[in-house]
Amino acid sequence: MQAVSTQTLSEAEVYPNSSAERTRWILQRRGPKNDLHTSVPYAFLWEEEIGASGEMLPTATLFLTNRECPYRCLMCDLWKNTTDSRVPPGSIPAQITYALDRLPAARQIKFYNAGSFFDNQAIPPEDDAEIARLVSRFERAIVESHPAFIGERCHRFAASLNGKLEVAIGLETVHPQTLALLNKRFTVADFERSAAFLTRNGIDLRVFLLLRPPFMTEQEGVQWAEESLRVAFNSGATVCCLIPTRGGNGAMENLAEAGLFTPPSISSLERAQEHGLELRQGRVFADLWDIESFYQCVCAPARVERLIAMNRTQRIAPPIRCALCAGAKA
Repeated sequence: MQAVSTQTLSEAEVYPNSSAERTRWILQRRGPKNDLHTSVPYAFLWEEEIGASGEMLPTATLFLTNRECPYRCLMCDLWKNTTDSRVPPGSIPAQITYALDRLPAARQIKFYNAGSFFDNQAIPPEDDAEIARLVSRFERAIVESHPAFIGERCHRFAASLNGKLEVAIGLETVHPQTLALLNKRFTVADFERSAAFLTRNGIDLRVFLLLRPPFMTEQEGVQWAEESLRVAFNSGATVCCLIPTRGGNGAMENLAEAGLFTPPSISSLERAQEHGLELRQGRVFADLWDIESFYQCVCAPARVERLIAMNRTQRIAPPIRCALCAGAKA
C-alpha cells in the first residue's frame, strides 16, 4: 500500500500539528449554526435500503437535534444543525414521535445525530427506555457513535430493543497519519476494539469511510478506501458506506486553497464501490447526498445512475464509457 505524503502539508504550514491546535484552527473557520427547536428533528425522510437478505427495506431516517459532538473533526459540517447545550430530557422522544407521525410505515429506523447516540451530553440516557419503546415496532434500529462512547450503555440499549441494534462508526480511513490529521481522536486499534465489543454483544456494525480525505491524491484516495473497506469488513462490519469527501465547513475550503484537498471524482467512487462489492463480505453503499456537486463531465448523470443501481442491487453494473474524461477507464 502506497503511503500518503505529508511533505506538502509540513511545508505549507497551513494546518496545525497538535490536536488542540487543530481543534482551535477548525473552530475558527466555522460559520453560524442553524436555528433549531429541541422538540423537532432538523430533518427526516423515508427511504429504501437493500437488506442482508436482498429485500428492499423501507426505512425511516431521522436527523435528531441535540448537543454538538465534542470531537471537532476536520471535514465535519454536521455541527451546523446542533445545539450548544444538552437538550432537555424528553426532547429526543418528542422528536421521534414528531417524525414517525409524519412518515410512512417502515421496517427499520436510522438515527443520525451529528455525533454519538451514546454520548450522555447528546442523547440523555434517561430517555433510553422511552426511545426503545418508540422503536419497538421496527426490526432494526441504526444509530451512530464514536468508539469512545461504545460500552455498557450501548449494551443495555441493545438488550432493551425488540429488534436488532446496529451501530455505525465513522472510521473514515485506516491510514494512521491521515486519521490523526482528521482530528477523529481515535486510532484504528480503538476502532477494532469497539468492533470486537459490538460483535461479542450481538450488535451489528456499519462503517462510514471517506473517499479521498484531505492530504491524498486521487489514486491514494481510492487505494486507501479499498484498504479501509478490507479492514472494516475483517473487523466484522456488515455494511460499509463510502462517502466522497466534501467541502462546505470553512476548514476544507482553506485546505483546498492551499492545495491540500480536492474532492474525488465520481469514477473513483465507482471504483471504490466495485472493490467493496468484489470482496463479498457485506453490503457497500455509495453515499449520493449532494452528488451533483461532484459533476465534472457530461457522463456524470449516467455514472450516478450506475451507483444507484449498485446501491439497490449490490451487484456491479456495466461500466460507463466516456471518451471525454478520465472516467472512461471506470
